[in-house]
Amino acid sequence: MTNYFIRKIKPNELHQLEDFLYEAIFQRDAKKLLPKDIINEPELKVYIEDFGKPDDYCLVAELDGKIVGAVWTRILSGEVKGFGNVDENTPEFAISLYKEYRNMGIGSALMKNMLNLLRERGYKKASLAVQKDNYAAKMYQDLGFKIVEELSEEYIMVYHFTDIR
Repeated sequence: MTNYFIRKIKPNELHQLEDFLYEAIFQRDAKKLLPKDIINEPELKVYIEDFGKPDDYCLVAELDGKIVGAVWTRILSGEVKGFGNVDENTPEFAISLYKEYRNMGIGSALMKNMLNLLRERGYKKASLAVQKDNYAAKMYQDLGFKIVEELSEEYIMVYHFTDIR
């Protein structure tokens, strides 16, 4: 699929992060989905609340005039920390695509574009948390993320930007 393109999110599109945050929740059982308002829980809401601060970045994949996926990063080291928080200087990834657009390479392209953006901005590393049985865990490893902590159900992974001189 080559007819999508990746771009920065526009301010009038930020409300769509609510949908993408919900889509980012790994749900094993399609018959027992969590309610949509789960995104209002503090540990999830922190990923999108007041988005647009200096360390907030978001890219979207657009196909036929519709946003079909988003990747966003922010530093989540305040009172409520992100699931993949490693320190107060490291942006943490969130990514999701609508189900019908998964497994087409769009997620990998979004991730690569965001890694390039963060590298250009001078970050030393980026982090994320992923459920061990989430198929995306392999994609993250293929992109260069390394497991730095193994919890009972998830991995904390870090991508180190290398300085090329």
